[in-house]
Amino acid sequence: MIRLKQFYINIFILFLITGCVSTPKMYKVSGSNFLQSAFQKVIDDSGLSTNLGIKIVSLKNNNTLYELNANSLFNPASNTKLYTCISALALLDIGYTFTTSIFQENNNLYLVGGGDPDLTLNSLDSLARVISEKLNKIDTLFLDESLMDTQRFGEGWMWDEGPWKYAAQISALSVNDNCIDFYIRPATLGSPVNYTTNPKTEYIMINNQSLTVNDTTGFIDFKIDRNWANSTNDFTISGMVMDTSAADTFSRNIDDPTAFTGFVFKEMLSNHGREINNIFKREYSGNGRLLVSHTSKPLIVTLNNLMKESDNLTAELLVKLIGHEATDTTGTWQNGLTAIKTFLHNEVDLDTTTFYMSDGSGVSRYNYSSPEHFIQLLSWAFNTNQIWDNLISILSSGGVGTLKNRMNGKNGNRIIAKTGSLSGVSCLSGYVFTKSGEPLVFSILMNGFIGKTKPYRNLQDKIITILAEL
Repeated sequence: MIRLKQFYINIFILFLITGCVSTPKMYKVSGSNFLQSAFQKVIDDSGLSTNLGIKIVSLKNNNTLYELNANSLFNPASNTKLYTCISALALLDIGYTFTTSIFQENNNLYLVGGGDPDLTLNSLDSLARVISEKLNKIDTLFLDESLMDTQRFGEGWMWDEGPWKYAAQISALSVNDNCIDFYIRPATLGSPVNYTTNPKTEYIMINNQSLTVNDTTGFIDFKIDRNWANSTNDFTISGMVMDTSAADTFSRNIDDPTAFTGFVFKEMLSNHGREINNIFKREYSGNGRLLVSHTSKPLIVTLNNLMKESDNLTAELLVKLIGHEATDTTGTWQNGLTAIKTFLHNEVDLDTTTFYMSDGSGVSRYNYSSPEHFIQLLSWAFNTNQIWDNLISILSSGGVGTLKNRMNGKNGNRIIAKTGSLSGVSCLSGYVFTKSGEPLVFSILMNGFIGKTKPYRNLQDKIITILAEL
């Protein structure tokens, strides 16, 4: 009993001693003395608290110039699109086009989706106009989204992402980014704001509870929300707008993009004088005749939009398209990500057991990668001519694309990179060409902070500017 008591006393003393010792730092720093000193200064001067991983490598001789926590895992947010984009460049023909087709079978139409992420309302209306000129009577419109599965949300997407454009649902039959555009203008004092939508459609319901005011006393922020919790397309416009405000545009996603595309197409046909009795979802049997089709611009244009606009819908449709092409079956996240990981393992020599890729856009909170992973990926891309020649043209540079408001000074054209942002996440990975012309590849991943991302982006910019001035 005495020995047991002494054991607990010893444990208590040990706890007191270790409690007074500072926790060992997890940060592991190495690299040139100059960069270690320069980076430590801008990091210390920022006063920011965040989990931070950095790696910088010279592509001239493969020397590591600096690394900090380079093998630690972080949520990369939209840096995930680097995996998706480079895989698409390698696995798909850059001249690949998406085709949206309309077939006739008896008095019925089949609108068959080809996974086009950039199908516009104007293009859909052009199809309706051609159909109205070819047919006098249409019974039923069938919607075929079978190129891809009907899972609308990626694994690890937050349940309450809400009506924002970045969280648009995924479908092989999509139009207008699966969103409604609201054009808002102030009305007369004391009245609800004036609004119009694009498209103008009965697929949605709108409750306008807003107010035009001329005083900021008791001002309530303006917002447009959708009843996403109940999976409806009921929108509420609320809050206040000053009577002196300029016109503004808001985009909100819709529920069930396949049904949305079909319903809008039905309304377009009606505008062209052709009525449809019914709309159903059904896979095309292959027994009809092709009436008309719309072909997208080449894949390289789609990839340019993906990277410069960081479009999430495009990323996820590309993942499913890769899955479809790899298996000759319905495209899914599972077979698409499997094909991407197989490529990354076999060609890029990435150990895909050491990171987790849950979607193609970076919306998922389940994605985890390290700076080292992105260095390997981007280094491979730089050293693979047919990939690099296209990648350099579609990444954002300082002052352009997702870097529109960043690093747009004298060094801007020597910095090309991909941003990544989620709540508590800010990342930047890409390339810098120094004053002497030496190409560097870098990855900066930041996780676990609270508040606005701007201070963390500013820190990234300062780090990259130091590199550009070498």
